[in-house]
Amino acid sequence: MPETFRLDFTVNGQARSLDTHPMARLLDVLREGLGLTGTKEGCGEGECGACSVLLDGRVVNSCLIPAVQAQGAEVVTVEGLAAGGGLSPMQDAFLAHNAAQCGFCTPGMLIAAEDLVRRCPAPDKEQVREGLAGNLCRCTGYSKIVDAVQAVARKEGQP
Repeated sequence: MPETFRLDFTVNGQARSLDTHPMARLLDVLREGLGLTGTKEGCGEGECGACSVLLDGRVVNSCLIPAVQAQGAEVVTVEGLAAGGGLSPMQDAFLAHNAAQCGFCTPGMLIAAEDLVRRCPAPDKEQVREGLAGNLCRCTGYSKIVDAVQAVARKEGQP
């Protein structure tokens, strides 16, 4: 296996290219290689979801994904959720419902919540809890997070 390879992929809508070790974790490539520190490392074992990103439209734990697997892929991080300098509706809802708390799990929660609402546009509380089951909150503030996700699904506060 070569020491490094050229990773070409799209991150938050921009073509990116960098040299990295094929078995480097996608999490490290995003944080250290591209400076996208919104994606957090929690457990490093795929248990907490703090490192969640969208890889070709599917939620993955970036701490478990080798960089080589992202070759040619489209990656969306929490930085990519907002458009035009403003917050996304999900980010606004987390803010309005005080769902961020300490904020460590928030990037992963936001990614999982965006994915959930895209797949299930009107989730009930149980569906939200199930959809976010791969993301742990150390503050245990799940009720506010569920409320925020449901507010987005109901399009509260959106034009």
